[in-house]
Amino acid sequence: MTTERAIIAIPMGDPAGIGPEITAKSLTKKEIYDMCKPVVIGDSRVFAKAIDIVEADLKINVISKPEEGKYEYGTVDLIDLDNINIEELEYGVVQAQCGKAAFEYIKTSVDLAKAGEVKALATTPINKESLKAAGVPYIGHTEMLEDLTNTKDPLTMFEVRGMRIFFLTRHLSLKDAIAQMTKERVHDYLIRCDKALQRLGIENRKIAVAGLNPHSGERGLFGREEVDEIGPGIEAGKADGIDAYGPVPADSVFFQALNGKYDAVLSLYHDQGHIAAKMTDFHRTISITNGLPFLRTSVDHGTAFDIAGKNIAASTSMEECIKLAAQYAPRFTAETME
Repeated sequence: MTTERAIIAIPMGDPAGIGPEITAKSLTKKEIYDMCKPVVIGDSRVFAKAIDIVEADLKINVISKPEEGKYEYGTVDLIDLDNINIEELEYGVVQAQCGKAAFEYIKTSVDLAKAGEVKALATTPINKESLKAAGVPYIGHTEMLEDLTNTKDPLTMFEVRGMRIFFLTRHLSLKDAIAQMTKERVHDYLIRCDKALQRLGIENRKIAVAGLNPHSGERGLFGREEVDEIGPGIEAGKADGIDAYGPVPADSVFFQALNGKYDAVLSLYHDQGHIAAKMTDFHRTISITNGLPFLRTSVDHGTAFDIAGKNIAASTSMEECIKLAAQYAPRFTAETME
C-alpha cells in the first residue's frame, strides 16, 4: 500500500541569504519528490535567480494555493508573494525588505498549515538583523511560531544520525539558564519530551538528562544543582512513569545516545546540546519544533551572507530537513495533536 505524499511548505528564507539557493539545489533531488510534495513560499523572481545561480534544470509553476501544485520532479510549485524589489536586492547585505519578506513567507506557511492545506513546514534560514531592520518583533523562527500559533514554550528537538536532543533552555546566558534548572522545570520537560517522542512514533522511550557540572557534580563536590534540583526533577518524572535516567555526565551522555543507549537526551542549555549535535554531523543536524499544531523541521545554520549568491552553499542540511518532515508528517494526525 502506497502512502500518500504529504504536502510540505518551504518558506524561502531571507532572499539575501542562501535559503533560495539551498532550496533550489534540494529540489533537484528526485528522492525529495518521491517522499513528499514540496511547495515553495516565496518570490518567483528571486527563486528564478537562485535557479540560475545554482545552474539547476528546474521550471517554476506559480500557484495560488497548494492544491493547484503539479508536484512533479523538475517542476517547482511556488506560491508567489511578489514582495521583493529585485533591482534593489543585494546578496549578503542586511535589508529591511528581505526581513519583511522572510517573515511574510513564514506567516503564509503557518496560515496554510493551520488551515490544513500543508502537512508540515521545512524552514530555511532567516536573519535577525534583517528582521530588526524591517521592524519585525521576533528574533527567530521559534518566537514567531510561538506567537503565530498561540503556543506556549515550544519544545525544540535536534535529530542527527538517530540521536535526539531536547533543550531545557534556549537563548539565555549561562547564568540565567542555570537559574531555570529547577526540579519543577526538569519534571515538566521530561513529561513533554516523552509525549513528543511518542508523537514521533518512538516506543520504549529512554530519556537521559545531561549533567550540568563536571561528573554531574560528584554528589555536591562540584556544585549542588544536580543534588538539589536536577536529580529530584528526574525522580519526579520517574514517579510519573517516565523512563528517565541521570543526571548523566555531559561528557559521555551524547556518545551513549548516539550509540543507542538512550532514545533522547535532555540537554540543560543551548551550547551543551548544539555542540554535541554539530560535532556529530554539522550538515545533517535538523531541528524539530514540538508542541505546535503542525510539524516543523528546520536547518540549523544561518543565512551565510558571506557566500550567498555564489553557488557555494551545500544543500545537504536542507535536503535532510525536507526528508525528515516527510518522514514524520504522516504521524501528525488529529489524534496525535491532542
